[in-house]
Amino acid sequence: MRGIDVEVAPGEVFGFLGPNGAGKSSTMRMIACVSPRSEGTLQVLGMDPGVDGPRIRARIGVVPQQDNLDAELTVRQNLEIYGRYFGLSRAHVRAKAVELLEFAQLTERADDAVEPLSGGMKRRLTIARALVNDPELLLLDEPTTGLDPQARHLLWERLYRLKREGVTQIITTHYMDEAEQLCDRLVVMDGGVIVAEGSPAGLIERYSTREVLELRFTPESAPTAADLAHLAERVEQLPDRLLLYAADGEHVHREVARAGHRPLTALVRRSSLEDVFLRLTGRSLAE
Repeated sequence: MRGIDVEVAPGEVFGFLGPNGAGKSSTMRMIACVSPRSEGTLQVLGMDPGVDGPRIRARIGVVPQQDNLDAELTVRQNLEIYGRYFGLSRAHVRAKAVELLEFAQLTERADDAVEPLSGGMKRRLTIARALVNDPELLLLDEPTTGLDPQARHLLWERLYRLKREGVTQIITTHYMDEAEQLCDRLVVMDGGVIVAEGSPAGLIERYSTREVLELRFTPESAPTAADLAHLAERVEQLPDRLLLYAADGEHVHREVARAGHRPLTALVRRSSLEDVFLRLTGRSLAE
């Protein structure tokens, strides 16, 4: 990696947004003190991971990309035994487990085995386990990958709650809506380099237009980006659709029709971080 230069403030929810292979997880492993930094300087909670790794790990919580719960233990035992690794007393971890089960909405499953739990429940348990030591900093690597929409939104609500409680969070994600919903500030990464930094709204305002008109055509009737360039501030041609960027998408839609083009479908939407990524890298985040 190269070109990573960020500072995260206490209480902030900070995001690394980018495709797989962008360097997000590698950065998180360095912050979590499980991989040595490749070069440069790194401070976590005011300490050097190369020297103070154990002290840093005692004050952070880590939610890995893949759940690594102990399937042989119950839901409650996963919390209590993990808490003992931090030298916390049995009485303390028992009380903390009750609190975290409520937080994760798993109280009724406390004495169930882990394996039958749904993906969303396992993810909430993994996050609850990462909170057992009352961390000052919570690292979440792709927290909602593989979850259905309902489970994702429930998880987001739990993370909002942590934010209100002042827990600093660093999140990696390749979901634009997740980054927009959760992050106070984020960096867009591509190929191990930061290509933009700011708030979600600020990045959209800086790199895109207020609205986007999405047009889909049959292969025979599809115009090129050059054919429509005079109708919008910017036109992007993707394999399955054309994106026309403008302040007023409906106005551009009317101009497209007036020019004699008949799309199969037309959709006007607000600009998103996907559009920012496309502008900065020349490709869709999903590619």
